[in-house]
This record gives sequence, structure tokens and C-alpha cells, in this order.
Amino acid sequence: MFPKGNLAVTRWVWRRMRKLFLLLSFLLSHAAHLEGKKDNQFIWKPGPWGRCTGDCGPGGIQSRALWCFHFEGWTSHLSNCDENNRPPKERSCFRVCDWHRDLFQWEVSDWHHCVLVPPALGQARPRATECVTAQHGLQRRTVRCVQKLNRTVAVNEICEHFAPQPPTEQACLIPCPRDCVVSEFSQWSRCSKGCGKQLQHRTRSAIAPPLYGGLQCPNLTESRACDAPISCPLGAEEYMFSLKVGPWSKCRLPLLKELNLSGRTVLDFNSDSKELVTFRHQSYKTHHHSKSCDIEIGYQTRQVWCTRSDGKNAMLSLCTQDSLPVTIQSCIMPKDCETTEWSSWSPCSKTCRSGSLSPGFRSRSRNVKHVAVGGGEDCPELLEKEACIVEGELLHSCPRYSWRTSEWKECQVSLLLEQQDPHWHVTGPVCGGGIQTREVYCAQSTPASTAQRAKEVSRPVEKTLCLGPAPSASQLCNIPCSTDCIVSSWSAWGLCIHENCHDPQGRKGFRMRQRHVLMESTGPAGHCPHLVESVPCEDPVCYQWLTSEGICIPDHGKCGPGHRILKAVCQNEQGEDVSGTLCPASPPPEQMVCEIPCRMDCVLSEWTEWSSCSQSCSNKNSDGKQTRSRTILALAGEGGKPCPPSQALQEYRSCNDHSCMQLYWETSAWGPCSEDTLVTALNATIGWNGEATCGVGIQMRRVFCVKSHVGQVMTKRCPESTRPETVRPCLLPCKKDCLVTAFSEWTPCPRLCQPGNATIKQSRYRIIIREAANGGQECPDTLFEERECEAVSLCPTYRWRPQKWSPCILVPESVRQGIMGTSETCGKGVQTRAVSCISGNNQSAEMTECLKQTNGMPPLVQECTVPCPDDCTFTAWSKFAPCSTNCETTRSRRRQLTGKSRKKEKCQDADLYPLVETEPCPCDVFTSHPYGNWSDCILPEGRREPQRGLRVQGDSKECGEGMRFRAIACSDKNGRPVDPTHCNSSGYIQEECVIPCPFDCKLSDWSSWGSCSSSCVGVRIRSKWLKEKPYNGGRPCPKLDLKNQVHEAVPCYSECNQYSWVVEHWSPCKIHNELRSLRCGGGMQSRKIRCVNAADGEGGAVDNSLCKQDEIPSETQSCSLLCPSECVMSEWGPWSKCPQSCDPHTTQRRTRHLLRPSLSSRTCAEDSQVRPCLLNENCFQFQYNLTEWSTCQLSENATCGQGIRTRLLSCVRSDGKPVSVDQCEQRNLEKPQRMSLHCLVECVVNCRLSGWTAWTECSQTCGHGGRMIRTRFIIMPTQGDGRPCPTELTQQKTCPVTPCYSWVLSNWSACKLEGGDCGEGVQIRSLSCVVHNGSMSHWTVPVDNALCGEMPFQDSILKQPCSVPCPGDCHLTEWSEWSTCELTCIDGRSFETMGRQSRSRTFIIQSFENQDSCPQQVVETRPCTGGKCYHYTWKASLWNNNERTVWCQRSDGINVTGGCSPQARPAAIRQCNPACRKPFSYCTQGGVCGCEKGYTEIMRANGFLDYCMKVPGSEDKKADVKNLAGKNRPVNSKIHDIFKGWSLQPLDPDGRVKIWVYGVSGGGFLIMIFLVCTSYLVCKKPKPHQSTPPQQKPLTLAYDGDLDM
Repeated sequence: MFPKGNLAVTRWVWRRMRKLFLLLSFLLSHAAHLEGKKDNQFIWKPGPWGRCTGDCGPGGIQSRALWCFHFEGWTSHLSNCDENNRPPKERSCFRVCDWHRDLFQWEVSDWHHCVLVPPALGQARPRATECVTAQHGLQRRTVRCVQKLNRTVAVNEICEHFAPQPPTEQACLIPCPRDCVVSEFSQWSRCSKGCGKQLQHRTRSAIAPPLYGGLQCPNLTESRACDAPISCPLGAEEYMFSLKVGPWSKCRLPLLKELNLSGRTVLDFNSDSKELVTFRHQSYKTHHHSKSCDIEIGYQTRQVWCTRSDGKNAMLSLCTQDSLPVTIQSCIMPKDCETTEWSSWSPCSKTCRSGSLSPGFRSRSRNVKHVAVGGGEDCPELLEKEACIVEGELLHSCPRYSWRTSEWKECQVSLLLEQQDPHWHVTGPVCGGGIQTREVYCAQSTPASTAQRAKEVSRPVEKTLCLGPAPSASQLCNIPCSTDCIVSSWSAWGLCIHENCHDPQGRKGFRMRQRHVLMESTGPAGHCPHLVESVPCEDPVCYQWLTSEGICIPDHGKCGPGHRILKAVCQNEQGEDVSGTLCPASPPPEQMVCEIPCRMDCVLSEWTEWSSCSQSCSNKNSDGKQTRSRTILALAGEGGKPCPPSQALQEYRSCNDHSCMQLYWETSAWGPCSEDTLVTALNATIGWNGEATCGVGIQMRRVFCVKSHVGQVMTKRCPESTRPETVRPCLLPCKKDCLVTAFSEWTPCPRLCQPGNATIKQSRYRIIIREAANGGQECPDTLFEERECEAVSLCPTYRWRPQKWSPCILVPESVRQGIMGTSETCGKGVQTRAVSCISGNNQSAEMTECLKQTNGMPPLVQECTVPCPDDCTFTAWSKFAPCSTNCETTRSRRRQLTGKSRKKEKCQDADLYPLVETEPCPCDVFTSHPYGNWSDCILPEGRREPQRGLRVQGDSKECGEGMRFRAIACSDKNGRPVDPTHCNSSGYIQEECVIPCPFDCKLSDWSSWGSCSSSCVGVRIRSKWLKEKPYNGGRPCPKLDLKNQVHEAVPCYSECNQYSWVVEHWSPCKIHNELRSLRCGGGMQSRKIRCVNAADGEGGAVDNSLCKQDEIPSETQSCSLLCPSECVMSEWGPWSKCPQSCDPHTTQRRTRHLLRPSLSSRTCAEDSQVRPCLLNENCFQFQYNLTEWSTCQLSENATCGQGIRTRLLSCVRSDGKPVSVDQCEQRNLEKPQRMSLHCLVECVVNCRLSGWTAWTECSQTCGHGGRMIRTRFIIMPTQGDGRPCPTELTQQKTCPVTPCYSWVLSNWSACKLEGGDCGEGVQIRSLSCVVHNGSMSHWTVPVDNALCGEMPFQDSILKQPCSVPCPGDCHLTEWSEWSTCELTCIDGRSFETMGRQSRSRTFIIQSFENQDSCPQQVVETRPCTGGKCYHYTWKASLWNNNERTVWCQRSDGINVTGGCSPQARPAAIRQCNPACRKPFSYCTQGGVCGCEKGYTEIMRANGFLDYCMKVPGSEDKKADVKNLAGKNRPVNSKIHDIFKGWSLQPLDPDGRVKIWVYGVSGGGFLIMIFLVCTSYLVCKKPKPHQSTPPQQKPLTLAYDGDLDM
């Protein structure tokens, strides 16, 4: 111990030392840290992993950044960090794609059991007694992401991509501990009438097991001695004696020391038995009868004793029977199954590295060396599997597979057309919508490193290896339709010009006419006709003078001869002004002679314009002509120049004098694009249509000169200037070689052996990925190869070969004589045999092979009997006698007694030892009855391609006549099911059926197009009409009008003013005046009109109705001939042009000039006129007009696909009149850009189905209810208004009803004791073959065992030990009935789906002396469904003498023990609290203390009894009445205590109130009444009408019960 001072110093030193020590430790650690940093100053720091990129599935790649950091925090170059410690920069990952949703899902296990939540830190767990209803718990479950296909585990991130992870924990309630619940006791068993001590018992059964730590079940049995036993006289007790046999001992071999050479008796202290065993000297060798398993035969013994009904043993003589049971028998020494050592593990099934986390498997096996005999332990598992994971970076990655497709094949329109019209056949080029197909196959994904070997790795593999949806194998396509050009009508013939005006040669030229393209051609075969025609002519002129004449100017005076001024302009063939030097001749004179009529001269009009040529060309019959005319305006006067004759008023000239044989260039179609050595090859490029091209080539075509109506002529006849080109450049399409996949792997030959010797073939195939095109290498002919499998081994058949049974082996005589004292060599023994496994060629084989192919092993041991002299012996059974043809007969077989048995009386008993066996004869009469429903209507199969298994196009049959089937069940005469072939070869009854064919709506073909509704731009219409309505689900009709027609209208062009009115010249004016003397004045003139077709080159007249009637010219008009004296003016000239704006403030003007002055002085008429420019009167505006887009127009040969929508352009005058487009073009109006658009008409595609698969195997191997199914798949779904896909994609057919044969175990026999009355015995049951219809609940009929095949060799299921209790033994009862199914509930609500039910066995005590040897009671519980919630409540009877019965009752009314809460149990005995200890007090029925008779209770203020006071005069009746009344009026005992210190005592010593107290009380009462009344009168207000005052309630005073008021 330290002194205090020293202790303080020590503490101070310790604090200082501790600080110094901490400082030193810190410095040392920092120095070590710096030293470590000095050694490794740079460290790697990785960034976070990036997103998973790359291929879908496990082939994704994740990367991250890496930095090299100095330990002080700054980054450095990567080379400074240790390369050996470099973290990985990339790792494989699983890239999730949308289609993975169908492949992965969360797999959730069931919730595990609810467990108590661990108490929080510092909190104690609540005790069970504190539990009211339940306690809080927690339950967990397993959640993992799995592949749907094979349930292998994947990383959770995949499933989290589509759905959040389900919770793995949830709160739960654990019910309070519940004790075992048992039923009420049964009635006591009856006591027998005999004498002596007897017992009676009663039992109860378990209803619910103990749960959650509750108490175990109480005793289910109660026993008691019978009341008033009758004592038996001495020695006259009535007992029952029973011969009891004990269990057989274990099988054992005699020990060498037991075999005493001198034959003396020895005691075996090593055996289980306590018997005295005597052995004679006899050799006892172990018998070896099996090479595969040494079977040792031993012996076993059992005890036999006599037992009394009170459980005590008695002398064996009291139980003696005719013969004692056998106490020794032969047995087989138990030997466990012996196996070889485990083989080595097989390689792991997972031999590559994949992104999946699922492990592989490996297995090992072992063989059986010896099977178990004599009840030895059975063979263990011979095959063991375990998961394995091969680790290591050297493991190559697993191959990944993806869907591949070939190129689309050519578009086939015929497939769609055949759908719409099965009778359709090719009549010409087809176009429009069609279907194209491609091959879809699965191939190994190509790694980037081996991309150059793509052809090799594209080898097709099994389609099941590819995940995700397969690409479509067919699609709609379109073959573009070709339409020809729409061209205008021909222009007028041009002038005769040289072929080349820049280099004119010779005197031969051409006249030409043109037409232009109104709408371009479309498609590859679209054609435009020739646009230029020419005819040869003479004296061609490329340039000519065009003169314009001025007015006539008189040379002298105002009339007479004069001259006109001519203005000449040189123009080319196109009407353009050019230099005058180009015109070949000299320019015309500048003046031309003319004459102005004088006053009396005849006046003529100017010449009209030349009319149009009457014909477009000249033929043999007529030439073309043009005319012009002039009219007489005024007659000549006297002396004036006369008018010319009428012939001189008209002039004619020939026109279009060329031949009608026009010449034009015709071209052939462009040839294919070919290489041109003259053209420099360009690099491969992308062509106009988006396809890869390989350089530039040329296309060529032939050009030839054609003469109309004649044919091809010499080329030089056509003008070279208009010759079309014969060569044009083109983009060369690349040569495409045929591309095929590599051959698939050969289909595997079977690894396992085959049972039959059928030829097995293996095949392989390859797929054309791309067809050859443009001169590329053609595809190979062989796409499918087949060969026979080599070295396919036949499965060896193995069978058991049993040897003959050995002789029956008994217990050795020495052992038998030593135990039993007899050496009789007869009775039960065992015999053995060897069983070996051999192959089909009788070679020995491993036992395991036979065990695999058979149900078990034939028995190696069987019981046998060596007949004793007293036994009955028989001959073997004879064969059964033959049967007659009658099915009602029987057949029999016989045997006979042999030897001394013929004379023994017991052997004559035919019931015990029958000598004749009879059985009914087999009968071949069978009856059939239909079973199940009719199958679907099944159509005959279409033919299949041998290689691919697909139905040939056009051969699929979806409707028509078929067959439907119904299974039959066949039974024999006794009603036993037999094979249906006994009744019918196919097992079906058949009948014809019809699937109605759908008929589509049928319309007629399109009518021809009608004519264009109006000139320039109009509408033309065509129509279809209904021929047949649809039915049976056919394609519906389009919308029809009231006439059941459908129309199609498209805009159309027609030549503007194609039909126009043509007028001839006016006739001379005819004067109305009948007087011939007057030849001037008003008159009439006429002209001829006709309607002509401008498109007709001949200009022939057509019906007048074709021309517009509102524009018909007048045929007559009034006219006048001016008289000689009148002024003559020329005809009006044309109006000047108005501006395009048609401004009304502007004017237009026309003029005329004086031709002849009048004789008088009168002025002539005006020579000019002016009018405003008014819109739609004399001034017009023009604009382009667009029609609406037409409907999508298809070619005549197309029914759907790509078409064209058009709109047409016309020119419309502001007053709405359509005019030629030239009017708008002349005004340079802006044209719309697009006149046509591509469009798509949806193809009506009927649903296309695959062929039916083969019928599946029957869903059941035998019996009723089996189904066979076949399916088909949708290859192309319905599109548009096509026929919908049928809902029936599967068909079912009931299987033939074949009988089911099963081995059935019989019930256990009664316990056989083999000679004893009670004790240990054996139960046996047998296997029998029965026939049934597939449901074992259905009645079963025994049949011959051979129909069930091999019998399973399992002795253990045919024999079991049992026991029969002896009188007086304590034994178990039979099982009670299963209790009702009960759920565990809280507040009436269950938290589990499965309930439980219980049953129990209890013991019965027959003698108290044996109760120590009683077995334990047994309670069994099993899960059940359909349980209910029960609640348990306490019930109690009425009180009787402060006692009552309390019991627990379940909600269904059953009285039970257990289930109710012990804390809530009501009291069964009523006691006062506090106890009644006052004199003369006792506990009343109400649970309170009261006083005995003659005493009254004096109560405290808290209600408890204070004391009991004697009632005076309680002997008479009045006192009794008062006493009783007083009992009902408890007195407050505190009053007595208050008055204890007073001099005037208000109470007598006996507790009675004194008289003066009553007087004082009465006086005080009167004073109180007076005060109340006075207060009332003073305070009350006066009322006019007094009512009767309400009656006052009387006031009462408390009293002690001694006096009446």
C-alpha cells in the first residue's frame, strides 16, 4: 500500500509518462507511414464503372478511368504506378435490352417462419406470461433474378432494369405460446363382474399440438380402481392365462466355443438370449450359394412364456396347447449393401466463362458389389451431383448466339394475288404489293477479333440457343408499276427547213411537228411515244423575210393609185428575229403599189387571214387547201370602178402538200449496264437508288427510222438532228456472288446406345444468305447432306439369371437339440440361390446394369418348409383342363394326397386342403362404347418438303371435308378394360365433317375509263359492282353505293378546245329590197359552220353535239352594201391590249380608216373607239388551277403496294372558263412544283399459317383422359381487311383408351403370432396386378400378374412386425380420428394458408403392476387445407355453495382442455376478501361477510362488516321480522364512534337509540318545514289565477329500524 502522498506523485508521473508514450507512438507510426510512402509514393485510383455497352446480353463491356496519384494528392503519369497492381480497366457485364423483359423475372420464395425480433440494446425480451395476443416478429424470404427458361440465377441489376426488387423482409406477428389442446375425457370403461381388484379407464385425444413453446399434452389416459371390489376367496381368484411369444432375436451364427466337442451343455454369455442352450457336436458350415454375395445362414430364437391377466408370469403348463410355438428358426445373417468406391468427378459441365453467374455441374458414380440381404442396410445413392465453378482468366468465353437473316428474296406479287383469287394465273407482268421472304437462323456471334472469319462463324446452329424474339421471316414488299407517258396532241406542221440550219446542204429539207409530255412515265418499263414527226420537202428555207404592210397612201389627191410602206424582218424557223444577212434572198421592196377607191368606185374589204389547212397531209385523193376572201363593202357608182366578179373575191392556195407517210425515230428499250473499256472506271460508289455500285458503264439501245403505216425504213430517211441517243452512261451494279453459310455441324449421332438396329442418319445443312446477281458466282446445288451414323452401338440388354434354389436349410441339429431338446429335422427353413447379372450374349455384367433396367433384384432367399411326418403332402397341381368355345364355362385343375396323408383325417378337410381349383374360362367377346367428346374436324395432311418440314405454298388446306374422331373404350365380358384393338383396329370411331370455307366479297373487274368530263382538265370515272357477298368469315366488301357499286374518279387531261367550231367565209350580202333596181342597202349573208376534232390530223367534221353549244357561231348575220354616194370606212382593227391588272381606269382602243369619202358634205363615221378595261368583259386575268390529289392509282396489274397520286394543271380565265395552258404560260405565271406523289395502298393480306406439327405423345400412358395435341403458328398476321387468323391454333384428339395395369398392395393382414395368444408377431400383405381406367379411385379388377410386367422385389413393403397385447399388458390404443383443420389466428384473422390437424394414441393400463412398462403416448400432426379460425373462451356454471364448475370451450362448442388463457380463468370457488373473522359472521352468496341468524350487521363506511350485534327479542316473530329488516338496512357504525365522548349518550348500551333523540329530531324537522314555507311565501310573485299547488313529496328520516314513524 502506498501512502497518500506517494500515491499522488505516482499518479502525476503516470500521466506524464502516458502523454510521452503517446507522442512517441505517433512519431513512430508517422515515420513508418512516410517510409512506406517513400517506398510506394504512387498509387492507382480507379473511377466509377461506366454504363454497360456492346451487344445485348452477357457480351457487354464496362470500362472506367484509371489515374495514378501521388500520395500527397496530385496526379502523375501512369508509368509511375506499379503495373503489377494495376486494377482492371474493363470488365464484362450484362447489357440489358428491352426484349430481356420476356427472359428474366424476379423469383420470390415463400416467406420463412416468423422469428422474434431481437430486443433493442438495453431492452429485455418480454416474458411469455406478459403476452396478450401476439408478439412482434420478422420474416424473411429469398429474392433473386432468374432466367425464365432454365431458372438459372442472374445478377439483380438485370431485373431491376424492369421492376424494382421485391422486399425481402416484412414485419409479422408471432402468436403467444399455445399449450396442447385435448378433448374431454370419454366415459369410464365398465368394470367386469368378476372378483378381485379391477381397473377402469377413460381416454381423451389431442385436438391441437403445442405451438410456439406451449406446454406439451397432458396425460391422455386416466385409470382408477373399480369401486367396491369383491374380494375373491383365497385361491379362487379368476385369472386368464395367455401364451405370450416374444420377438425374434437377431440372427446369429453359432460361436466355436458354443460347439462343445464333448457334447456338454454350455451357457452362452455372449448372446442376447438368457436361455440355456445345449449344442451337440456337429459341424455347422456357412453355406455359400452366391458368387455375387456370400449369404450366411444363422439362427434366431425367441422366448415363449405364460402370462396371467394381472400381468404376472405363470407356469408354462397353465398355457399348454397342443404344441408349443417354434422358438428357433433359420435366418439370413444381415449384410449391408456394399458398393465400390466413388469414381472420380466428371469434368464440370460449364467449360467456358459467361456473364451468367449460374454454376455448372459435375457428377460421380459408384457400382453395387453386393446387395443387402437379411434386412441389411439398403444401397445408398449411386450417383452424386454437385455444382461446380471453374475459375481462372484462361478460361475462354462462352460462345454467344444471335439471330441472323439472309437477304430478302425477290418480291413475289403472285403470293398475294393467289390469296385473293385462288384461280389466278399469270397473264402478263405483275407489279404492286407482294410478299418477300428470307431465311432466319441462329448463329454464333462474331467476336471483333475474328471478324474476317465471319463466313466460318456464321454456321447455323440450333435455334433454341438464340434468346429473344426471332426477326420476321416475311414482309410486304412492292414491285414498282410502270405507266406510260401522257402526251399532248400534235402541233401544226412547221415550215420546210434544212435539217441543219447552221450547215444547210442541198435542196432537201423536212417539215416537222411536235408534241410535248404532259405527264412523265413511271417505273422501269414506262414508255414515252415519239415526240417529233417529220416529212421530207423540197426547197427548204431556214430563214425568211416576214413583211408587214402599212396603210395605202395615195400618190396624188385623195384617191386613186398609191403605195404601201412595207416593213420586212428576217426570222428563223422558230419565229425569232435574226440578222437580215441570214435570209437567203434580198429583202422585199420597201413600198408596194395600192389603190384607194374614189367616190364612185367599188370598195372592197382587206383580205382575210388564210384559213387553216383543210388536211394535215396530202394523199392520192385530195390535197390540203387554204382560202382567204374579201367582201364588197360598197358598190360602184356611175363612172366609178366596178366591183370585181365573185370569183375574184376568193383566193386559194395549196398547203400540207407533203405525203401522209410521216417519219419518226423509234427506239428499243435500254440494254443492261455493261462495262465500257473507253470509259475510265470510277471507284465504287453509291448509286441513285441507294445500292452499292462498282464504277461507270454504258447502256445501249437500238434506234431505227419508222415510216407510219409502213414500218422500218432506211435510217437516212429520218432527220439526223432529231435522232435519239443510242448510248448513255450508267452506274454498274456490283457483281454479287452467291453467299452461303458454312455447313452446320452434323446432327449428333446418339451418344447412348440404341435399343433397335434401325439405321440412324445424321444431317447438316447450309443456308443461302445472298443469291447470285449481276453475273456473280452461282449458288451451289447441295444445301442438304445426309449420312449414316457410324459405330452406333446397340444397347446391351441385361437380365438377371437366377440359379436353382438350394435345399431347404434348417437350424443345425446340435443347436436345435440343445435348445428344444429334440432333433426333429422338419419345419420351416430358408433356401438361397445365386443371382447374377448377364448381358444379351450371356456375358457376366455389373449388378448396377441390371438394376438400371429392372425394378429390382429377384429374391436371393425364400422361406421353405421341410414337411414333418404329421404334415399333409400333395402331388403337384395338374394343368388346367381345356375350355370349350362357350364363354360361360369354367376350367379346373387337380392334385392328390400322397403317402400317409391319404389316411390322415385332418388332410381330408377340403376347406383347409382343397384338391380342386376352378376358374372361369377366358372369353374373347368384347364390347366397345364411345368415350369422351368428338375431336376437332381434322383435314387431310398436306405434303411436306423432306428437308425443311414446311408446308408447300398453295397446298395448305384450311377448309373442306375432313374427319373427326372419338375414342372408344373396350372391355371384356366381365367389364374389365382391355386394349382397344380387340374392338377396333384404330381405337377410334370416325365420321366425316366439313369445315366451311370462307368466301370473300367478290366485285367485278374495273370497267373501262369513261371519257374526260370537260375540256382541258376534267374527271374520268370507272366502277366495279358487287358480284358475291362475303360469308363464313370472308373478306368484307368495301363501302358500296346504293347501286352496290364502287367508283373511282381521277382527274384527266383533254386537249383544250379539242372539239371546236370551224366557220367558212361569209357569203356575199343579199339585199332585202325586192326591187332589182336598188342594189344597196341592208341584207343578209350566211356561212357554213362545222364541228371538227382538233386532235384529228385530217380535220374531219364530227357531230355538232361534241362542240360547246353555248359557243356555237351564228350561221347568218345582217349586212349592208353601201350605196355609191355613202362614206365607206374600213373594218375595225383589233382592240389594243389591256394591262394584266385590268384596271378600269385604263382603256383599250381600236381604229379604222376611211376608204371612200361620201359625195355629200356629211362627215363619215368615227374612225376610232375607246372603252374601259372591265374585268371579265373585255379584260381577263388568268391563273393556274390545280385539281385535288387523286386517289392512290395502281397499275392495271397491281392490287396494292406503291402507287401514284396525281393532280393536273389547267389554266382558268377569271370568268371561270378553262382555256389552254398556253394562256398562262405566255403570262409567265408561277407553276406548282409537284404534280405527282408516291403513295401506298395497304395490301390486304390474309393470315398465313404454318402447317400442323406432328401429334404430340399422349398426355397419359393409359386410361381415360389422355390428349394428343398438335399446333400451328402464325407466319404472317392479317393486314388490312384480310381474312383474320383463326382462333384455333391447336387441335386436340382423345387418345385411344388403353387399360392401365398396376401393382396394388393389399391391406395388412391380422397380426400373426405363429402359435401364441399374444405378444410379438408379423403382418403381411401381398402385391396383385389390377386393371383400371387410369384413376385408382375407380374400381379395380385383379388380372393375371404377367400383364403388369416384372414384380418389384421389395420384401420390406410386404412384411412388418406387429404385436397383440396380452390381458394385463399396458398397450397403446388405436389412432384417434384426425381433428378438424385449424388455423393459427389472431383476433379472428389468420396469417397462414395451411392449417394443421392432429391425432393421438394413448396407453391403456390393465394392471397397476405393469404401469411402469407402458409405452409413451404418441401425438401426430400434419398440415391441411381448408382450415378455420377457432377461439377459446372460459365457461362457468352457476354458483352453488360458493363453488362452480369452470371449463374451456372452443368456438364450435367442443369442450377442451388447454387453449384458454390461464390468466383469464374465472374463479371456481368463491371466497370473501378480506376473510370473515368477526364473531357470528360468515361469507354470503354475494361474496361479502354477513351475520348469522339473530344478529344484525353493523357496517363500516367502506362497506365492510364492522361487527355483528344481537337482536333483542329475537326469539319472537316480531324480533325476527325486525332482525330481517335490519339486515337489509346497514347502519353506519361511525355514528357510534362519534358519540363515544359525549355526556348525553344518544344510544343505549345495546346500541338502541334513546327516546329523547327522536323528540329532538322531530322538533328540528318541524322548524325546517316552517323555514321552507316562510321563504316560499316571501319570495313568490303574486299570480292572477292561482292553480292548485303541486303535491309535495314527503320527506323521510333515516331510522335504525327499531321504531315505526
